[in-house]
Amino acid sequence: MTDAISSILSQIRAHETRIRDVGSDVGVGNAIGTGINGIGADPVGGPAAGAKVGFQQTLSNAIDNVSRTQQSANDLQTAFELGDPRADLARVMVAMQQSQVAFRATVEVRNRLVQAYQDVMNMPI
Repeated sequence: MTDAISSILSQIRAHETRIRDVGSDVGVGNAIGTGINGIGADPVGGPAAGAKVGFQQTLSNAIDNVSRTQQSANDLQTAFELGDPRADLARVMVAMQQSQVAFRATVEVRNRLVQAYQDVMNMPI
């Protein structure tokens, strides 16, 4: 079960790396790995590279990142509805899809963690 969780986490990290590499195509505030206003943030919103963080901190940062992604997509949608010329339909749709993918990935990780916990709890002693 640990291999499945590691696989999903590595896929998420690979996706964040691709988003950073293609950042010019996505727009400053739309990438999953961007911080507030998309300026100078670590992909998981945590400490600088090289610093050691625990599983709890990594998971918390990932959830906060998903929340920020959803909020920025919501803000972009609201701006589009209000007629802001910087919020075109394509950007809104991409932001909404990124938000949805990030949320689905988070739910899948949660489901895998719950399943792993249940497997451990059901092991005979």
